[in-house]
Amino acid sequence: MASWLPLVANSLSRLKFRHECLRTIPALIRHTRFASTRSPELPGDANVVVIGGGVAGTSLAYHLAKQGCESVLLLEMSELTAGSTWHAAGLVTSYHPYANVKPLHQYSVDLFSQLEEESGQAINLHLPGSIRIATTDLRAEEMRYQVSRNANKGYPLRYLTPEEIVQRCPLLAKDKIKAGLQTFDGHVDPYSLTQAYAKAARKYGANIRQGVRVQDLSRSGGGGWRVETNKGTVTASHIVNAAGFHAKEVGALTGHYLPLLAVEHQYIVTSSVPELQKLKKEMPVLRHLEASAYIRMERGGLLVGAYEKPEEMKLHEQWLKNGVPNDFSKQLFEPDLDRSEPYLAQVMELLPCFKTAQIQSIVNGPITYTPDGLPMVGPLTEPGLWVAVGFGYGIIHSGGAGKYLADYIMSGEPQAELTEFDPGRFKRSWVTDAYVVDKIRESYGMQNHPVYPHDERFAGRPTQRVSTAMSHQTERGAHFSVHAGWEQPSWFARGDDQPEYKPAYHRTNWHDSVMREHQLVTKAVGLIDLTPFGKFIIKGPDAAPFLNMVTANTLPREGRCVVTHALTARGTIYAELTVTCTAPETYLVVTGSGSEIHDLRWLRDKALKWGHRNVSFSNVTEDLGCLSVAGPKAKQVLLAASKDFPEQFPFFGFRTVSVGDVTVNAIKLSYSGEEGWELYHHRQHTGKLYDMLLGSGESFGIDDFGTFTLNTLRLEKGFRSWGAEMNVDTTMVMSGMTSFIDLKKGDFHGRDAVLEHLRHMPQKRLVQVAFQSPHLDPVGDEAIWANGAVVGNTTSGCFSPTLGQSLAFCYLPPVLCYPGTTVEVQILNELLPATVLGDRPVETYIQRKKKLN
Repeated sequence: MASWLPLVANSLSRLKFRHECLRTIPALIRHTRFASTRSPELPGDANVVVIGGGVAGTSLAYHLAKQGCESVLLLEMSELTAGSTWHAAGLVTSYHPYANVKPLHQYSVDLFSQLEEESGQAINLHLPGSIRIATTDLRAEEMRYQVSRNANKGYPLRYLTPEEIVQRCPLLAKDKIKAGLQTFDGHVDPYSLTQAYAKAARKYGANIRQGVRVQDLSRSGGGGWRVETNKGTVTASHIVNAAGFHAKEVGALTGHYLPLLAVEHQYIVTSSVPELQKLKKEMPVLRHLEASAYIRMERGGLLVGAYEKPEEMKLHEQWLKNGVPNDFSKQLFEPDLDRSEPYLAQVMELLPCFKTAQIQSIVNGPITYTPDGLPMVGPLTEPGLWVAVGFGYGIIHSGGAGKYLADYIMSGEPQAELTEFDPGRFKRSWVTDAYVVDKIRESYGMQNHPVYPHDERFAGRPTQRVSTAMSHQTERGAHFSVHAGWEQPSWFARGDDQPEYKPAYHRTNWHDSVMREHQLVTKAVGLIDLTPFGKFIIKGPDAAPFLNMVTANTLPREGRCVVTHALTARGTIYAELTVTCTAPETYLVVTGSGSEIHDLRWLRDKALKWGHRNVSFSNVTEDLGCLSVAGPKAKQVLLAASKDFPEQFPFFGFRTVSVGDVTVNAIKLSYSGEEGWELYHHRQHTGKLYDMLLGSGESFGIDDFGTFTLNTLRLEKGFRSWGAEMNVDTTMVMSGMTSFIDLKKGDFHGRDAVLEHLRHMPQKRLVQVAFQSPHLDPVGDEAIWANGAVVGNTTSGCFSPTLGQSLAFCYLPPVLCYPGTTVEVQILNELLPATVLGDRPVETYIQRKKKLN
């Protein structure tokens, strides 16, 4: 155990550090080693084997056992909390910028509040609240943006003035503060929390074994898994990899590449601070956003940590290449105070009493990150194989993630929407080691960077997933955004405009381009690259029976297409699919760019469970390109480009045609709502096809449009988007999608639940609202108010060029869904009066305008 490391610092120039090599944390963590009873033999089988005894693994074991899962076995190679858990700072925050993650945080905070009583284990939970501090005008604007998006789903935030902040924390320098966000949370002792999870898990029947190292994982003869360890072999129906910074090596045992890498995260702990001792109650946890630092009380002193910039933070790249040393569990890295100095200096300006504090210890330990900084929680592509890894914030995520995954394992289907954590968002075909390093450096280093609407990050780009038309599009002024690793044009600059990323909380530089592209598609003809769509070929004698069971709409006959939905057993919407019958027993199934693995995994899993053996699934996402031509003159362009394009081409029809020497599978449909076709072809020909269509369409005024304009067009047409208006938290009735259900076709998955939903009024319905603002537009997740209370939330939005107003989808109670009802949309903490619209509002507006003319 290292000695205490005293330091009196009046300025950062003197903040230097005499030390012996720190290898363990001193009394800060306040724990004794866990004495476990270690049986020489493991049980021969288990329903679920959880690998890893950190806060995530023990939470999952607790939730599984509590739900009545028989034979839950947790294996820890060292001892509970070894890894990243034992040295964590223990922060508990109810705040999160992503809509689906906010309820997860709320659940964790609620669980921590009662877990001590349930388990009989003290967890040292402190709930003094938290304040996120803005020290610049930009940060204050971001806080107003986040207040608008956090009044719904999860605990509300409170926007604070500098005076209100200093009233709650009088030790702060008021002249440095612009604004703040208050949340209701605090911090907890990670070691005690983990032990509480473990104790409660045992109470409900879980078996926890320490000192057991997993050596190999393989398929067993009965369809389960063999878990070979240094203590024997266990057969399991399900394996959950919750192995922390060893998770990459555990994943490799099953042939799965997990894009994980350890980051060195460092914080300091001071001895007692006299100014803190005089406070009547505990100081709130502070987050100095411009310094990317957090500050909380630790006994009578301070605990201060920072997230260094991408060029200053430290990764353990040798672990990526060589793996984590087998004996690394409860160790730390060498302290590196110089790395933290610039951030600590900013904290001293905000909290002057920190300047004279004595540093008692420095903790520099590994935290595992994924490329986007969010964990991977859910199923992998093989049945019975799950992950709960990559937790940069494992303490606050632990409760909600454990509950989500336990629900999923027990029911076989997700019980809540959490696509942000889906392991399928990373695919080995485009996620390289170099990409992992670049993105994790960026994600960690920009941890507290302002979050903008349509936020972009640029490390690791361009990715390996690009259309062969990309160079042509770049020359034509394309600005590219990333969708599931694909580079895709979001808008095109023309004239003196530049395709630059200029983030803002109000209308920004791409607004005029979208207005121009909207005019193009609605008045002439536009060309868009939709190559990132997820694309599968499903074929075989069982293809039709299977697709008929797994989707809710009528299956198309040969040469036809249909939009349909895969539902959960609860009748909620798991996926939206476009299914085209291209030949006997052969179907092209298309889904959104972010849903490729998410949907393919579901389809394969259901086919296996339902015994459909004579059906095959081919993922052709990276084999096929897709260009779409849309607008009133789209047909004229295609007739000019193709000698065999039919004059009569029915809506939702499918034909194989030639454009020059490129064979194209054409489907008549368009997400823009204008007349249009999607043209599927071999991906290597996309650039050639793109040029030929531009050439053939020149006399008709063809030009490019991007995904921002496509989103605007589909909102104007009232088209829903999976992941926004539809997900596993919504039903077909709530979202107004019952016209896509065929109850007469017989049984399908989720049918009984749909019938039950139709018998009752839903608690909320999807409608569209419009409002006027000179510079603010909705993007989704903004709060909707009525009579002084939050009554709903937007799901997506835009400025509508047709209406000349902002337009948004939102969920509201049925009583507020009547057209003409007035509500208020909260944007940048402003309440803007909005009017509820009827069905197809833009179409109705255009028809009325024509009558007036």
